[in-house]
Amino acid sequence: MSTIHLHRTTTLTPEQYIAGLTDFGPGRSKVFGNSADNYLTVHSQGGSQADVTEGSGGIWERLHYDWSNPNHVVLTTTDSNIWGGASGHTYNFTRRPDGKTDIDVDVVRDGKNLKGYFFAFVLKTVGRSVLEKAFENSVNALEARNGPRDAAVSRAATA
Repeated sequence: MSTIHLHRTTTLTPEQYIAGLTDFGPGRSKVFGNSADNYLTVHSQGGSQADVTEGSGGIWERLHYDWSNPNHVVLTTTDSNIWGGASGHTYNFTRRPDGKTDIDVDVVRDGKNLKGYFFAFVLKTVGRSVLEKAFENSVNALEARNGPRDAAVSRAATA
């Protein structure tokens, strides 16, 4: 099993990032590269929860999304072709006094078969950069989608 911690400070609000994270519409792969549109199936969605299958490159997982806490979002793997056990993603959002948001993500990968054990090992060693890049790309894409907030953030911080 491997756990990878990622961090980013962004101009996005937690609500903006969560809105992007829980947008399961067409084009999701432009924001989340590891969620190819042809793998995406929304089994159910309502309120602050969803049951979604997504993946790419021959790896898929079914995730239970829970965003009922606006500062803590949990994606629990309920089925996968390679991930099992404690696999999933946990997002924690901290609002900063300067108007920005710290996003901390813990990605847990617990292999359930030989392929899963191999990929968990790779992610723990040399593959971390792949997850970092995917996370950076998602934040950048959502910042671009939501437009600049720096001027508004600066005004709010000095008011």
